[in-house]
This record gives sequence, structure tokens and C-alpha cells, in this order.
Amino acid sequence: MGRLGGFAVAAGVSRGVYEGLRRWRDPRWERVNHAGRGVPLYAGPATALGAAAGAGAGAGGAPVALVVLAAGACGAYDDVRGDGRRGFRAHLAALRGGEVTGGAVKLFGIGAASLVAGALLKERPLDKVLAATVIAGTAHLVNLADVRPGRAGLVVLALGAPGLLRGARAAAPMGAVAAVLGDDLAEETMLGDTGAHALGAAVGAAVAAGNGRLGLAVHAVGLVAAAVYGECAD
Repeated sequence: MGRLGGFAVAAGVSRGVYEGLRRWRDPRWERVNHAGRGVPLYAGPATALGAAAGAGAGAGGAPVALVVLAAGACGAYDDVRGDGRRGFRAHLAALRGGEVTGGAVKLFGIGAASLVAGALLKERPLDKVLAATVIAGTAHLVNLADVRPGRAGLVVLALGAPGLLRGARAAAPMGAVAAVLGDDLAEETMLGDTGAHALGAAVGAAVAAGNGRLGLAVHAVGLVAAAVYGECAD
């Protein structure tokens, strides 16, 4: 399946799931946004499923679909069970005290899924590790951007657009986010951790699949630097 097909499948599934979830009200899936309004997080699971469907529909898309679903599931756990703590240090400190936070689930769950996807996407050991770093790092980066309406979605589109020149894998996350971006910008929904991490993992997998060792290393360094900056900013 080519770029247009992957985009269409992801967009169609995302929109269909989103419209279905809008009829179902659950306070666990609502958050107060920057303007103090209660907003549902239904765009998150919708885009996670859409991006996974779009990726899985293409040849060799199973590793990408796997990491997208895993990232979305870890994000969903934090959306429902998270306590608002931010930063790796806070979650690791809680883990040392015997408490498993939503952030710790994301850190280790998405990290493990990224290692599996990286191992399936690349052949050489170093490339596998670099690919995993890019996938997990991009998931984290998109989540960091999810602080205002539409911002994470626009980041996904900006990161994915160059990837279309290298192959069709970037089309799935772009189609998924395009299906709900208008609602996100209108403050009618939010991606939350579920959508941000799933879409970020999908874009990261597209970047990893489309680059050789030098490109992987450059992306990995930039993403690690962004994570360090985000940790210091917290």
C-alpha cells in the first residue's frame, strides 16, 4: 500500500473510532485544558488505532503497528492512572520507593517496544539500538509538544512530511492526526499521552526505517538532547 492508501486507512479508522468514542462519556478520559475547560481525550485512542491500522496495512508494517499500539497502551495507562508527576527523575524516584507510576510504565514499556521494533526494522546491532532510540525519543518529543491545542498534531505533520520522500511509512501517522486535528485545534478533544506517544512512535519508526546509520545517529543525538532539555525545564 502506498502513501495515499496508508494515509486514507489511518484517517478513516481514526475518524471512525473518534466519532464512536464521542458518544461515550467517561470522566477518566477527560482533562482540564490550558483554558480551564474540560476536554475529552478521545482523539488519543482514535489516532493510536488509526496509525497502527495505516502502518499495518502496508508491506513490512507489523513492527511499526506493534510499537504504535504498545506506545498507545502505555500512554493510555498514564492517561487513566497517572498522578500528574512529570520528568524521568520523579518517576524513577517513585520506582526506587516501590511505586510504579504511569510515567515509569511509559518509560520502560515504550522503551522495550522500541527495542523490539528497532530489532525488526534494522539488521546490524548498532543500527537496531539507534532505531530504538529514535522511535522512543520521537514518542517522547511529541508528548512534550502536547501542551496547547493542535501543537502535537502539527509537530507530527512537520516531522512526517520529509519522511514521505523516503517511503510510505510516515503517511499513517499523518493521516491519523489529520483526521482529528480540526477538533483538537477547536479544543473539542485532546490527544493526551495515548495519542501523543502512539503518533510519535509511528513517526519515529518511519524516520528509523528511512535512514541509514548516519541519519539514525543524528536523529538520536537530537532527540536525546531534546529529552535532556525537557527534563531540565521540568
